[in-house]
Amino acid sequence: MAQVGLGEADRVEITVLVDNYTDLFLLEDQGPMRRSRLGAGRAPLAEHGLAVLARVRCGSDEHTIMLDAGLSSKALLHNIEAGKLDPAEIETLVLSHGHLDHFGGLTGLLKTVPAGMQVVCHPDAFLRRRLNPGGRNPLREMPALDPDRLASAGADVRPVEGASLWCGDLALALGRVERITDFETGFAWAEAYIDGGWTRDPFNDDQGLAFRVKDRGLVVLGGCSHAGIVNTVHYARKVSGTDRVCAVLGGFHLTGPIFEPIIEPTIQEMKKIDPEYIIPMHCTGWKAINRFEQAMPDRFLLNSVGTRYVFGEED
Repeated sequence: MAQVGLGEADRVEITVLVDNYTDLFLLEDQGPMRRSRLGAGRAPLAEHGLAVLARVRCGSDEHTIMLDAGLSSKALLHNIEAGKLDPAEIETLVLSHGHLDHFGGLTGLLKTVPAGMQVVCHPDAFLRRRLNPGGRNPLREMPALDPDRLASAGADVRPVEGASLWCGDLALALGRVERITDFETGFAWAEAYIDGGWTRDPFNDDQGLAFRVKDRGLVVLGGCSHAGIVNTVHYARKVSGTDRVCAVLGGFHLTGPIFEPIIEPTIQEMKKIDPEYIIPMHCTGWKAINRFEQAMPDRFLLNSVGTRYVFGEED
């Protein structure tokens, strides 16, 4: 993959709209982290999903983009309202992959925004999918993302396989992430219906979103990081031509007995990448989140729904 001309932003502000975790007693600000301090009457809802809103600015040029839309419109729209955010500002939504906990709130969101919001995804995001624990007992097929339904709801659906630039040139959707590590080998229980049959899901649609902040380097967002969060960061560095990493945020998919064995190699490789901040969310899992705090205490930030992160200028 050839490098793309990712522009340099003066400021990137990221607000977590949906995540698995909420705690109203997390009130402290730290580094780039700004807590929401919403009272009980406006408390954000947590659910097993992810949605992140990013505002990116360069000079007078400002854009708003989202990664994913959570599991349900109930949580997503409630949290947007609680945060007094305007969904009409969203120009583009990048889907990290075609699992319900990342697109479930999308049709509800589309009812609140002007027609024509861009929905960017890899073509494989529309595959039929299921889980098959142990390869012997397939579970009920998951709801699939329907491009026609999105289009009829007013979305401008943009299937893109490779890396692509949005918000002018200030946001980078990674497209299919290269697999280069020997321990990030995917999700053995996940299957997709490809070429007329069920097979192990290659997750070719798994992608992240990246920004380049002036004098700070890359801010990399992962959805579930089925390609591996280390692979995702390395690929963002390669495609953008930027080695320095300011922050790594999002779901790292290290939860449960299948993935717990790769917690330690993931942490060791992340130490080599040496981001200023590491902010695990969603499917990272309790054990992995705690290990990141232990192993990288001066870099680790504990996320909660509604938290805002500011990189550049005010940071």
